Amino acid sequence: MLLGALACAAPAGATDLAIVGARIIPAPDAAPIGNGVILVDDGRIEAVGSAGEVAVPDGVPRLEVDGQVIVAGFWNSHMHLLGEAYKDVARQPAGRLAAVLQEQYGHWGFTTVFDLASFGGDAPALKRRIEAGEVRGPRVLSVGMPFFPLDGTPVYTRQLLEEAGVPSPEVASAEEGRARAIRQLDEGLDGVKLFTGAILGRDGVKLMDAPVAAAVGRVARAPGKPVFAHPTTVRGMEIAIDGGANVLAHTTPADGPWSDGIVARLVRDDVAVVPTLAMFEIEIRREQAPPAVVERFVGNGQQQVAALAAAGGTVLFGTDAGYVEAFDTTRELQLLAATGLDWRQILASLTTAPAGFFGEGAQRGRIEPGAVADLVILGASPEQDATAFADVVHTLRGGKSIYSREAGAGPSR
Repeated sequence: MLLGALACAAPAGATDLAIVGARIIPAPDAAPIGNGVILVDDGRIEAVGSAGEVAVPDGVPRLEVDGQVIVAGFWNSHMHLLGEAYKDVARQPAGRLAAVLQEQYGHWGFTTVFDLASFGGDAPALKRRIEAGEVRGPRVLSVGMPFFPLDGTPVYTRQLLEEAGVPSPEVASAEEGRARAIRQLDEGLDGVKLFTGAILGRDGVKLMDAPVAAAVGRVARAPGKPVFAHPTTVRGMEIAIDGGANVLAHTTPADGPWSDGIVARLVRDDVAVVPTLAMFEIEIRREQAPPAVVERFVGNGQQQVAALAAAGGTVLFGTDAGYVEAFDTTRELQLLAATGLDWRQILASLTTAPAGFFGEGAQRGRIEPGAVADLVILGASPEQDATAFADVVHTLRGGKSIYSREAGAGPSR
């Protein structure tokens, strides 16, 4: 077999790590491999196949994972670097930051996280420290400061802005939005986020002016950067899509089920959706809504996800963690499974869908030779129960551990 030949042809000592004995699920659309072997060299997958196909070179460190399941590293396509743990990250001890990242993200299999709004410039500082190898953790992508409508600072961000000591990022004009978008992308940020529907509390929802959304969207889309949008309502969705947004950071459960026409437009315009169903459940329960209201509200979001998936649209996994203190992914997985998504579709939302959507499908999202060795080792099989995606034993980014459930666990010689 070719994979075995590649492994045998590798120069002695070239392989850094051999992971052996697991059931490998290379991708959502690939057949699982029993009694599998993955060879890692310099942060990338050198070979993958069954034990009969891939030979482990002598002297290579081995990670024995008998009876466990290996999938590609997970993406959290909606989280936030907010809270005390991420203040002044440029000066925080590396070990403290690594411990927080391990518990909040490595623990749940995330090897890439997308920060969809943080304040005070801490996200770029954390990115730099992780990329330099100073802090161990998942790869961080960030939009930095979001774009709010004029007089539309969301009620739940006001305290966060005050604590960060920064003014509200409201945008008064299309030119102002364009200039700030250029500045933020020039600073190395990875996309932009528009609040096309900002929740003001009792004052309702403030929509972003369409020319502002379009101006910011054009700046980001020109170099191929994603444009995220917080829509809140269907009208907020329309402004976002017209303005070039290609990822909705949430569904819109307050507006009821999506029509066939709305779903068709999302698919036609290639707009992905991050459901964040568990976050909605947490938020509406926080308002002490009756159980029937909670069920109907979350059910609207589930209908929207189911309709989009059935039409062939793109669903991306995200938790809104950092805004809500819910880092455990179990409930989000349960709610997604209840929409009718099967385990392969949920795996895609965690792996191939974001990797492909954000332009990295050639190197992330699949377990195949040449891909970055971002890997998650699960203690149970998701083929029977999708909540097994939360049963993380090891998380490896670039072939190196960023989380291990087993204290002191690691490769043996």
